[in-house]
Amino acid sequence: MCEQDDVRALVARARDGDEAAWDALYRAVYPRLLAYAQRRLSSPDAARDAVSETMARAITKIDRFTWTAGGFEAWLFGILRHVVLDAQRAAGRRTHVPMVIDRASDEPSPLDQVLNDEEAAAVRIAFARLDPAEQELLELRVVSRLSAEEVASVIGKRPGAVRTAQSRALARLRVLMEEVVRCGQ
Repeated sequence: MCEQDDVRALVARARDGDEAAWDALYRAVYPRLLAYAQRRLSSPDAARDAVSETMARAITKIDRFTWTAGGFEAWLFGILRHVVLDAQRAAGRRTHVPMVIDRASDEPSPLDQVLNDEEAAAVRIAFARLDPAEQELLELRVVSRLSAEEVASVIGKRPGAVRTAQSRALARLRVLMEEVVRCGQ
């Protein structure tokens, strides 16, 4: 997002009803909120709706926001997490879209493309074998780039517990990756 002092100033202005402040906050965090929602929901429309609902709830609840170690961004991710869980319950199932692997901007050779595709497929398969709590933790920490303090605020754990759980989840992911590569799925 922005520097912490800038965020504090924007939040203060947003509390006073400043639309430009809300717009700046929204633009700063939207791509990461959307990426998280897209990984947790079954359609791009559902993900966009979840982010919109998150911001609508944030606007109506801004007076209840208090500064914690997680900060404003973690507060938004906490709201989004609840919106996503509500959407999943409404759909009657827990839907998860596998993590997407970013590719380098240079055009790969055909061999590189095949190897990249195989590696990405192996990561997706291994990631899908993690339990949902491990998946969510890694999505928040690694993919959404939230700090341990921010994730702790989102999921209701202590930062040290988040770091420990992340370490264990990454170790488990490594083991699962080895199994997928060794066994061919």
